Amino acid sequence: MPGNRPSRLRDVSDTEHESATAPAPGPTLEAEEELHERRRQALALVRKFGDPVLKSRASEVTEFGPELGAEAERMIAVMHDALGIGLAATQLGVMRRMLVFQAGPDSDPRGIVNPTVEWSSEDAVTAEEGCLSLPGIVVDVERPLHARVAALDTAGEPLLIEASGLEARVLQHEIDHLDGALILDRTLREQRRAAMGALRAGESFSPEMLDPDYRPPDDQAEDEDQEPSARPIER
Repeated sequence: MPGNRPSRLRDVSDTEHESATAPAPGPTLEAEEELHERRRQALALVRKFGDPVLKSRASEVTEFGPELGAEAERMIAVMHDALGIGLAATQLGVMRRMLVFQAGPDSDPRGIVNPTVEWSSEDAVTAEEGCLSLPGIVVDVERPLHARVAALDTAGEPLLIEASGLEARVLQHEIDHLDGALILDRTLREQRRAAMGALRAGESFSPEMLDPDYRPPDDQAEDEDQEPSARPIER
């Protein structure tokens, strides 16, 4: 995705417009407040930078059944409420190799177990990534454009996922979590150093902040006719 900064995907409603000409009504203040509160509560469940579970490798899952399926559904609910597109069990403090993801508004959320990258392409793409466990942090990460992931479903049945683009990136990001790796381990040294400093200071960071001509958003907002920048992927 060179040249494009991908936006964080949000939940998409299947409700059709009441008419072809009338615009869809915007969310009410009450709905926005409810959405904000649900996200706050979901993010409170996610382990943050500094928690040792984020640097630990998760254990293989050996028992399957309804309870594992219910856990996957709970993770999907947290992912949706947090406005993420992927979530690893370790991010919730559960040390087993399970993740959930939904790499597009038209795709179904899925939970997979014991995933491994069987193959990845030599073609790679650099894009900005964020992480629910690293609030306010965005860094550039290079990843293979295509990947083949072998896994099991929550019933223990084998799966083989041929992923490309965003789906491949999300799966690789979440499998990194299960291996105890973060986007800080995948980015350029200069960005890692700056992001670590921002985390310790409780501040935000994105790659453009290293540009000598960078101006804070408050200053940019004063420019007329400026289009808002897309937000990075968070997982």
